[in-house]
Order: sequence, then C-alpha cells, then structure tokens
Amino acid sequence: MFRFIGDLYWKIKGVRIFALVGESGTGKSFRAKLVAQKYGIDFIIDDGLLIRGDAIVAGRSAKKEQHYMAAVKTALFHDKKHRDEVARLLAKSSFKKVLVLGTSEKMVRKITERLQIPHPHKIIRIEDIASQAEIEKAIRSRKVEGKHVIPVPAIEIRRSYPHIFYDSVRVFLQRNLGMSAVQAPKVYEKAVVRPEFSKRGRVAITESALAQMVIHCVDEFNPAIRIQKISVRSDSQGYRLTLGVEIPYGTQLSGNIHNLQQYIIDAIERFTGILIEEVNIVVDRFAPQ
Repeated sequence: MFRFIGDLYWKIKGVRIFALVGESGTGKSFRAKLVAQKYGIDFIIDDGLLIRGDAIVAGRSAKKEQHYMAAVKTALFHDKKHRDEVARLLAKSSFKKVLVLGTSEKMVRKITERLQIPHPHKIIRIEDIASQAEIEKAIRSRKVEGKHVIPVPAIEIRRSYPHIFYDSVRVFLQRNLGMSAVQAPKVYEKAVVRPEFSKRGRVAITESALAQMVIHCVDEFNPAIRIQKISVRSDSQGYRLTLGVEIPYGTQLSGNIHNLQQYIIDAIERFTGILIEEVNIVVDRFAPQ
C-alpha cells in the first residue's frame, strides 16, 4: 500500500506546483511544453499521464478510453492503482517543479490531492498565453475533427497508443530575437491523436441518473429533508446543481446546509469520477413537525 505523503515532505524538498487551466479543447496540451520550458518545470501531468522531457514515465492516457466518462475518471486519477503508480514515482524522483493541466482550478486541486502533492502556488490560464484567435482555432479543431494533443513526440504514442495516433506537429520556440544562425531554435514535437470517445461524441451522465444520485445522497444525509426540484447544468468545468428542498420546521440550519452540499459533492465525485463544480441549496418551504 502506498503511504500518505504530506505537504511538509514536499516543502522540505522545495517542490512547487504550477497549474495550466483552461476549458477543454483550448490548447493547453499544445502549449504545455512551452510553459514547462519557460518556468524550468520537470514534470507535466496531463490527462492521466506523467511526462518528463519527451517521455511518458508513468500513468495512462485518458485519450485511450472508449467513453467520455471513463476518460474523465482517468484524467482525475479516479482509479487507486493508477494514481498510486504516479504518486509513487513522484515520491522517489528528484525534481523541483510540476505542471498540472486541468479544465478548472477545482480539477487541478482534485488531481494534486489524489497524487499527494501540494496545491498549485501559481495558476496560469490559457488566456494568459494564447490569443483569442488561437484558442478559437483550437476549439474548432477539437469540435470538428476530434483532434487532441499529447505533449510528447509521436514515437512515444505510436509505441504506447498506436490505435489512436493521428499525426504529429512541431513547434519552434525562438528564445530571443537576437539568436545567431548557430543557435538553432528549440523544437518541440507533439503527438496528435483521435480518441475513440471523440469519434463517438461526448457521452456524459444523464441528468436523470445524476438527479437520482442526489436524491439518494440527501436521503442518506437526513431523511427528513425532502427534495422538491433539481436543476442540473453542465459545462467544461463540471456539473452545477440547484436543489429546492423542504425541511422540517425548527431544523437548525447553521452549518447543516454546507455539510449537505459537501456530502453530495464528495459522494458523487467518489462514485462517478465526474466533477461537481457547485451545489446550491434553496429552502423552498418548512414542513410542519
């Protein structure tokens, strides 16, 4: 069993965590190596993979999954064996900086907690390093062609995930404008893949299934609380729930509603792997005792 490693361990080692955050398909993986080069970052954590330099050193890619929900779980290190493999390698490696990619700060925090590394000390947003035109181009490529990027050379993907390999692309980074002819620009090669779940379209949990989970969670937390209505919204950062509830007259609300919110979030994320971005609870009425 992999033992727990606390923040003090990483603080002593002088480890710092960076996060690159942006909605799905906006070009985070495409620019990950450039960010790593700029800040001198050793490891990149992207979609279930642990990458060092041009090599995949641990983990498995969410891009290989057949269905979207399975891909989300893999990206979040939902499986214990998967996250222990990556956490174990990090614990025994010598490094100072890690870059974690995610669609939201919450996703990044979830990943760092599961891998037993500190929360990010610096958040970099995709809008800070890419123009709106570049982001829109990346989104079109994702939506129309189903193309995804893994920030390692094509040979790594051909060896590990040949069935999803599509193409490769090279990015040239010129460190400064005064570079001489002898000083060639740095070249990063990235693999372009087309996952099975991308070909089949996004498959997410149905609203009715999610609503049933919420009802079950509320009943477990306090059978006296009755749900009157449930509203479910989703975006690239996760699901947002609004509950209208009826509670017994005289029920102490201080702290109780917050505890219920957290109970719902923890239970659903633990059993499904999906991210619940927020749970809003509105007391519609008080029921007589």
